[in-house]
Amino acid sequence: MANKADLLPPLKPIPMKDRVSMVFIKYGEIDVLDGAFVVVDVNGVRTHIPVGSVACLMLQPGTRVSHAAAALAARVGTLLVWVGEAGVRLYASGQPGGARSDRLLYQAKLALDDTARLRVVRKMYALRFGEEPPTRRSVEQLRGIEGARVRKMYQILAKRFMIQWDGRKYNPEQWDASNVVNRCLSAATACLYGITEAAVLAAGYAPAIGFIHTGKPLSFVYDIADLFKFDTVVPVAFQVAAKPVPQPEREVRLKCRDSFRKTKILERIIPVIEEVLAAGEVAMPEPAPEAVPPAIPNPENIGDVGHRS
Repeated sequence: MANKADLLPPLKPIPMKDRVSMVFIKYGEIDVLDGAFVVVDVNGVRTHIPVGSVACLMLQPGTRVSHAAAALAARVGTLLVWVGEAGVRLYASGQPGGARSDRLLYQAKLALDDTARLRVVRKMYALRFGEEPPTRRSVEQLRGIEGARVRKMYQILAKRFMIQWDGRKYNPEQWDASNVVNRCLSAATACLYGITEAAVLAAGYAPAIGFIHTGKPLSFVYDIADLFKFDTVVPVAFQVAAKPVPQPEREVRLKCRDSFRKTKILERIIPVIEEVLAAGEVAMPEPAPEAVPPAIPNPENIGDVGHRS
């Protein structure tokens, strides 16, 4: 007798722009039961999650993931991100992208060329602040100018929401030691980093190859997320921190999700990535003349270029 799964059409990723941003999961076993991606709680209650239409799943402490669930998430191009309590630590992530080496080589070529890298950084500055950066400045000088402007923007938001602001201070090993506004900011940026990493992978690029940020597993994710941070999650964090709420980190996550939907951020991230990299004025590398094409051509993919069919 044929397996039910064999009678269904093959699963294919849908484009990132057509997905919802994220779903947080806590205290449950994630599995595939009767063909559905479900979370089973301690009482045996199943909650169905439409995994193929979600950009990333943020897995909090108390979750277990079966092999079948991880495999299904990979097939539909949904990023699994293991986070800490309240979503403010990022421990590890799955990788549903990686289907295009040409994009990876293109990104690396831009990052290794000093002139191209400076052009990319200048474009990021222009997109972030809405004006062209000062001329004849190095990447290090632009980073310093950017840092000063960002600190000023934090001060302006703190004044607007009437919050005491002593700077962006946090200890990854002692999150509870931070004040409320810093904990809210950490929770908010974790949400943004999750969906940005999902978009970077879906577009076929490497999260680690950054232009402003370097030397970290998510350097490029931080580069791109910074372009959206003050339009989306940072005001949300200050807004929540300004009011007495019992679970501020949870409130931040809910409001970030609403902000992502309102600003249509998943429709914007990949086009912005392409715009930023195009500023480097470097052509996409051509395949080597001795390269061998695939023996069996890949089927047409309805998802993004970094998704596997």
